[in-house]
Amino acid sequence: METLEAIFNRRSIRDFKEVPVTDAEIETLLKAAFSAPTAVNTQPWEFVVINEKERLDIIRDKMIFARYNAPLGIVVCGNMKFALKSKDKDLWICDCSAAIENMLLAATDIGLASVWIGIYPIESRMATMQHLINCPEHVKPLSMVYFGHGTYQEPGRCRYNEKAVYWQTYDPDRKHRTKDKPVMGHY
Repeated sequence: METLEAIFNRRSIRDFKEVPVTDAEIETLLKAAFSAPTAVNTQPWEFVVINEKERLDIIRDKMIFARYNAPLGIVVCGNMKFALKSKDKDLWICDCSAAIENMLLAATDIGLASVWIGIYPIESRMATMQHLINCPEHVKPLSMVYFGHGTYQEPGRCRYNEKAVYWQTYDPDRKHRTKDKPVMGHY
């Protein structure tokens, strides 16, 4: 698959077959994550790979927004000991998000379905996940991404909106069209 094809075909899928993700596929996802750019090459990311059904069931039970039946979850965390300090301290969020996007695109490329589950900055979600995966206080869970073989496939789409593109300066008087309505009831 070409890069743009993966970008345009990536969709969030929320129902998965009971087919495990192979070790080779997991390695591909992780290598894609580690290939992401990071601010000043800090590489503040750490990844908790969860493919034991019992552990995933515990997470699904404790985190209502993460109740999808995927056979693999990867929790992407930022280690504050490696993150930049002072005014640049929150750039770990960008670094980890880039790693997540790389995994999502790699999953699409190798035929896996995926869905990105936000955790940070919701304190209750962060605390619950830190407890569930045994993270120390200086390791912050940003998100969890589920991977597996989807039970369905959504067609690719692009939400290009020329009204959201500005050239040279921002125009505060420009009116935007309304965006897609959020899909409620996923969890």
